[in-house]
Amino acid sequence: MVGKVLGIRELEQFSSRRSSIYVDPECEKFFELPLFIAASSNDITTKCQCWQFSPGKEPALRSFTEIQQLLQQNKKRDVKNILRENSWPINSPIRSQLWPALCAQHLTKQNIVDGFYWEMVHQVFGTTELSEKPIMLPAFVDATHCLPYHLTSTGRAVADRIVNVLGYDCPDITYSPVLYPITSLLLHFMSEEEAYLCLAGLVGSKEKTFINQTKLQHEVTWKTVMQIAKKHTKSAIAYFQRICPGQKLERVFMDWCWWILAGLPFQHLVRIMDCFFHEGIKVLYRVALVILNLFHKECQSNNEWSPDNIKNDIGNALIKFCKKIPVSPAKLLHAAFSIRGLSTQYISRIFIKTEMLLKSRSALNSGSKQLIKSRSSDNLPTSQSQVNIQMMSHTLTIREKLHSESCRNLLFTLWSWLPVRITMYQPVLLYTTEEHGCSLTTFYVRVEQHEPTLLMIKTCNNEVFGAYCSSRWFERNVKDDKGQRQAYFGTGETFLFSLYPERAKYPWVGIEGDRDLGHSSELFMAADSKMITIGGGEGQAIWMDENIRFGKTDGCKTFNNPPLCPSGDFEIRVLEVYGFVGV
Repeated sequence: MVGKVLGIRELEQFSSRRSSIYVDPECEKFFELPLFIAASSNDITTKCQCWQFSPGKEPALRSFTEIQQLLQQNKKRDVKNILRENSWPINSPIRSQLWPALCAQHLTKQNIVDGFYWEMVHQVFGTTELSEKPIMLPAFVDATHCLPYHLTSTGRAVADRIVNVLGYDCPDITYSPVLYPITSLLLHFMSEEEAYLCLAGLVGSKEKTFINQTKLQHEVTWKTVMQIAKKHTKSAIAYFQRICPGQKLERVFMDWCWWILAGLPFQHLVRIMDCFFHEGIKVLYRVALVILNLFHKECQSNNEWSPDNIKNDIGNALIKFCKKIPVSPAKLLHAAFSIRGLSTQYISRIFIKTEMLLKSRSALNSGSKQLIKSRSSDNLPTSQSQVNIQMMSHTLTIREKLHSESCRNLLFTLWSWLPVRITMYQPVLLYTTEEHGCSLTTFYVRVEQHEPTLLMIKTCNNEVFGAYCSSRWFERNVKDDKGQRQAYFGTGETFLFSLYPERAKYPWVGIEGDRDLGHSSELFMAADSKMITIGGGEGQAIWMDENIRFGKTDGCKTFNNPPLCPSGDFEIRVLEVYGFVGV
């Protein structure tokens, strides 16, 4: 078996370096092809058939200690660059420390007590002993893609147990086909408990997306990849559409993640995971684009991928191509990270836009009666919250020609416009000029870390209008990959509204279709020490000065709104900002 993996000379070279290689013996029992086997009188390190050995001088690689120090100093960009540039060997011991440390960054449940996982195992199964009988997998697992990556039957049983415990601890996970393969990958480099903690960090991450957990997220993701590919791999997309006019492109992209997880060789996959555990799913987006371009190139020069051979099933051909991918892991990642114009902000905009389109179509398909019922009677603020708002709010209290229930009616109208998931949380008043004074500095101190927020203005003429702001106001300080602050931030969930004298909602123009409306349609939120702006493009929908005293409102391209008050200029009587408890 050893001779089939490495040549005799290579084995001798590899054996001479044996002392520098260590693999956790706790993990060794999980592998069908053992990491260590004895040959003659020497301990010879071998690897799975999918592992390759590259003899010769290797460049100096960064140590885990160096990376750990950078993580502790919160120097995420430096860590990102190291992970991208350092091609640690497939059998390097660094991953047994590196992967848990990277995943631990994303843990939201801080200070998990020692033994928590085993308590959960005992709670779910009644024992910590590994059952010899097969374990029924949770419903969110895709049984056709339980990729074991050379784990033994014992290793697969451990993976089964981990995903069961995770499903028990995270009941909100309803569909997550990639969770099992990632579990299998983790078990190659760490213990069962460490693998569980890694997954808990990835699943619970608030800042970045790693693992989709619902069918909606899964569908939004592959459609996002398709939209990005149409822009960044135009030639490849045009070629596939030309040779397969009868095939829908959607069918190809539905399996995009399996090009990587089921197609790529193990050594490529491990290097991708080095970056993925730090940067998130955008790494997989980039790799998918490179795969498309490489496949397109091979189709034009290699008869194996001629139109006649692939036109009936491009998706399957892509996975077969990935198994024989003609570039090294280092070159694959270099090409992936060389793609320009694929920033996190850009991907987020595409994702949010796609998600909103799917949700709006789903709502329309569910029928108007059901829609009206769900938005008028379900997930309303609690009675106590309603009382609190009526007692505290000055923007929702209008004395002109309105009866005593006006506050409640305005609140319900506003509530019906919120994203459905936000209506599950209770509103809380974060800032009001009546109590906290008229200062933009105080506004930021009290509001900037909350997401989302509801900003409401009442003018001296009793007009009431505002905006649902989807992102934290703190993002005004966030810098892009070039170290520059973004002038505008936010997502397509942001919308404007008017409550008095007219009641109207003005959503983002991008929700109306798939066409590219240009930069001016994505100017959601902007702020600095002198002003706040919401909406842009040939005018600002809402602008307020640093003293929160004067403002102006114009029509803008982002929301296609009229001025929110007739005069355009206004004097602020009250500004209130609400957050949502538990978001």
